[in-house]
Amino acid sequence: MTDTVPRIPRRSALRLIGGAITVAAVPSLAHARSGPAPRVEALLARLTLDEKISLLHGATDPRPLGQAGYVPGVERLGIPPLRLADGPAGVRVTRHATALPAPVLLASTFDPGLARRYGRVIGREGRALGQDVLLSPMVNLIRTPYAGRNFETFSEDPLLSAHLVAAETEGIQSEGLIATVKHFALNNQERDRTSIDVRVDERTLHETELRGFEAAVAAGTGAVMGAYNKVNGTFACENEALLTGVLRERWGFTGFVMSDWSAVHSTREALPAGLDMEMPDGTHYGTALRTAVRDGGVPEAYVDRAVRRVLAVMDRFGLLDGTAPHRPEPDAAAGAAVAREVAEAGATLLRNAHGTLPLTDGGSVAVIGPTGARPLVSGGGSAHVVPEHADSPLDTIRSRAARVTYALGEDAFGKPLPAGALAPALDSEAHHVEAGRTWTYDGTLTVTEAEEWTLVLHYSGPHPLRPKVLLDGEELFPLVPGWSEYFTGGLLTHAADGLSVRRRTMKPASGTHRLSITAQGGEAGQLFRLRRITAATRAEDVTEAVRAARAARDVVLFAYEDAIEGQDRTTLALPGNQERLIDAVTAANPRTTVVLNTSSATSMPWLERTGAVLQMYYPGQEGAAATAAVLFGDRDPGGRLTQSFPAGDDRHPVAGDPRRYPGVDGTQEYTEGIHVGHRWYDAEQVRPLFPFGHGLSYTSFAYEDPEALWTADGLDVAFTLRNTGGRDGVDVPQVYAGPSPDVPLDQPVRVLAGYRRLTLRTGEERRVTVRVEPRTLSSWDPDVHDWVLGTGTRTLWIGASSRDLRLRLDARVGG
Repeated sequence: MTDTVPRIPRRSALRLIGGAITVAAVPSLAHARSGPAPRVEALLARLTLDEKISLLHGATDPRPLGQAGYVPGVERLGIPPLRLADGPAGVRVTRHATALPAPVLLASTFDPGLARRYGRVIGREGRALGQDVLLSPMVNLIRTPYAGRNFETFSEDPLLSAHLVAAETEGIQSEGLIATVKHFALNNQERDRTSIDVRVDERTLHETELRGFEAAVAAGTGAVMGAYNKVNGTFACENEALLTGVLRERWGFTGFVMSDWSAVHSTREALPAGLDMEMPDGTHYGTALRTAVRDGGVPEAYVDRAVRRVLAVMDRFGLLDGTAPHRPEPDAAAGAAVAREVAEAGATLLRNAHGTLPLTDGGSVAVIGPTGARPLVSGGGSAHVVPEHADSPLDTIRSRAARVTYALGEDAFGKPLPAGALAPALDSEAHHVEAGRTWTYDGTLTVTEAEEWTLVLHYSGPHPLRPKVLLDGEELFPLVPGWSEYFTGGLLTHAADGLSVRRRTMKPASGTHRLSITAQGGEAGQLFRLRRITAATRAEDVTEAVRAARAARDVVLFAYEDAIEGQDRTTLALPGNQERLIDAVTAANPRTTVVLNTSSATSMPWLERTGAVLQMYYPGQEGAAATAAVLFGDRDPGGRLTQSFPAGDDRHPVAGDPRRYPGVDGTQEYTEGIHVGHRWYDAEQVRPLFPFGHGLSYTSFAYEDPEALWTADGLDVAFTLRNTGGRDGVDVPQVYAGPSPDVPLDQPVRVLAGYRRLTLRTGEERRVTVRVEPRTLSSWDPDVHDWVLGTGTRTLWIGASSRDLRLRLDARVGG
């Protein structure tokens, strides 16, 4: 067997990051030579070419457990298969698992220790549920508030993201499950994600997006997943500058790199560039790879290199010699305890006027909103988890208040079509089509007034058997090619009784319209119904909510935004009729707390009319109990925003420049450079609705007596923190650092340099030290392609958010 990979001409070898990173035309095998154990080399020598190739791509699992991917082993050599499960917020298989709070809520705790425990829950359950590889954590930065998967990742800030991904990775792998950090790199939007070409300069790439991935590599992640998008003209899964130049040669990564699902475009480009495994099948790494090796287009040494990397990780986790620990039994109680702790710790109180919160036991409360009665546990797509259980917030509030009323407020699933609107008449209840049968309806729908309608179809069959509904010959719910048909979860994709849901909004003219329906029973039968939402039905829902609000002392209004993989949001506004609902309810009762079950930042034109606003994101299976614990003051709301909340759709870093988002002519440009997130608000002097790091407590804190000392390990920033209020509470003091006078590069006004999460009793005083790492005080110099410490006198701020800066001092950095 040779350790030398011959040079072969290929386009990807010429691609550069920002036109500046120079990488060798042939990837180095230094890490592969020094890493694998003799066991790996012995197995590699005995594998046939076909067996090697079988280890480099996904296949159909003969005993599927509902996981996302499967790689067959080689039974004759004792190489076991690998099962790969989604897992940003818990293990996504067909069996029940702990539905943890969304990662963005975990990040709001500003607590790497809790992130490590969160990872341990997933790691243990993944092993217990028969999995070997977890397709998580996601570490892409929150760059645009519209990105559909912002809830799956951590933050807009590189430092906070790096700390949390490292801790969660350590937790996952401490239980014997292989972690996969994703999506490498710059997968910061869902719109056009499979084709968009992201253009970014070298310095921006290293100082922002790459920092979290580097931290995961330093924490020992076993795998990395390549992104869908292009980076500077080359698809990420074929980008040698990223996969080899940065990931392996600069950072020393020795694990394996897999593609995102169907993200490979070229056999002859991807494997030499450094992509080791294609998922979910062998479109490019199956027969095509075998042919390329046999005709000399791809040297077999590249195949050997990739197999070596996969086997080395399996060996590291004890999968090759039987030393992996026995799979544990699921521990639902332990998972639930961590889920609740994270949801309580990450609860972020954005506003609390006139002592609206905490609520008092025994009072009268009106609960309003669909997610008040039906918990919004998680977002949709790969983050969806089948929970062990999920209580209703309404039920938990009922257990605390003396009198509780409920009003829907915003109907997400529709009401039956009015009697007499259909001819011939059609039963408003669900229709059942027997297995093997076809049911048809041909009639008319009469619209008495021209207004916006949302027709809602509920159905039980698989997506290909979705009933066909035609209005005036137009199919209202056509099948949409691609993964989006199969991404489910969240709130809106399923009715309360489990039926799948699709919607179509239109404005039919008044008069008679032809309505045709065809439903097939398939193998198991089909249940379906047709519903509608109109201006009139919305007005009725709001009227009911106002009536309930007026009759109660306090109102808890649950508002939602339902995010799902594969699509971005189009606005920061709450969807549907919710803004009108909030306006009406707050006018009726100013003691209204709005609880936000949203994926990301939300605009709030109604903010000043509320009593309080509590951001809970997607709080997981224990979200109801955690929400009640914070509302009633059992727990101090200790969460802080990990992303800036813009004042509106025109007041955020990518607003008004289509080159930044969503891209122009298939190209997206990171023209904001290093000024991501809160750095942009400072650089442009734009006031956010709520700044990065913001979050209120039920008590108050004072910051005093700052000092800073440069050491060989970084900058130690010390200050005194005092609880000046009448309750025990949580504070998250944050340290920010200004630019270096010795670095001749554009620098942020200030960067997050460190933070601590602390719980203090009322009246307690504590001396706190925050370590600022040298990397945080460094800039990437594109002339030398490396980090340069920002020496000289640096201004430091200590405060409760990026805009609530209470102490300022100067400190000398460097000798």
